[in-house]
Amino acid sequence: MQPSNPRPNDRTEPVASGAARFAWLAAGVLLTALGIVGLILPVMPGTIFLILAAGCFARGSPRLERWLLEHPRLGPSVVAWRSDGAIPLKGKVAAFAGMSLSIVLVSLSSAPPVAIVATVALVLAGALYVGTRPTRARD
Repeated sequence: MQPSNPRPNDRTEPVASGAARFAWLAAGVLLTALGIVGLILPVMPGTIFLILAAGCFARGSPRLERWLLEHPRLGPSVVAWRSDGAIPLKGKVAAFAGMSLSIVLVSLSSAPPVAIVATVALVLAGALYVGTRPTRARD
């Protein structure tokens, strides 16, 4: 699957109208807020919310999509993902650390063995996906 082009003028999704446009816009604003919180708090991911926000803005407000993509702090990771599916090395390290901590915590818990095995399998699938994405150094 090829990521979409990072330039708002080249997108294929039409801008919604009426209530749908408002819903896309509201979702984009909420996701942007969550993304900013996630960039501040070490226990919450931020980039995924910003990627989703850009998608919402593409359908609700091209002006806000352009703002997000061109923002010096918020935009680079979204543009890197859209252009070639890249995850910066810092993001990969944080993801692997969080996944490792999850495996340790579930292994030390009193969860049933099937829950532990399922958790480990899902975390390993996620690690495989993250590990196979290209890495791009932050500008």
